[in-house]
Amino acid sequence: MPREKGRKLIAQNKKARHDYSIEDVYEAGMVLTGTEVKSLRAGRASLVDGFATLDDGEMWLRGVHIPEYTQGTWTNHEPRRARKLLLRKEELRRIANKVKESGVTLVPLAMYFQDGYAKIEIAVAHGRKHYDKRQAIAERESKRETDRALGRRSKGLDG
Repeated sequence: MPREKGRKLIAQNKKARHDYSIEDVYEAGMVLTGTEVKSLRAGRASLVDGFATLDDGEMWLRGVHIPEYTQGTWTNHEPRRARKLLLRKEELRRIANKVKESGVTLVPLAMYFQDGYAKIEIAVAHGRKHYDKRQAIAERESKRETDRALGRRSKGLDG
């Protein structure tokens, strides 16, 4: 059977982009067991409560829910176990320097298969205050309105 190509999205954390202002995004591999991979191939995972931590120079993904594989036996995995993330040393060093600042956290944005390998996007992010969220929504809506107006004007619908 040939190896699958491209990117197949498993789960996405849409709320993270709303609740946090994203600084940098890193792609990391994950250390998984066989039943976890089978459960992910079925498209089942939740990144909502997930976060990453740095412990002794290693990055760990915590709080991510990968449900048990339905056809699994006693070899099934624990749904919310800590999973090791695979990054290069220079990336880990860069992330560690940024996390030392106060108010910075590591948030998972998306989980996907890239050319057959399970990957996760981890973001270095600052938490947003309530007024920042409202401001971001207002900016997004005003940009959408200007794009619509430009589109109508280019089509000759508005004078």
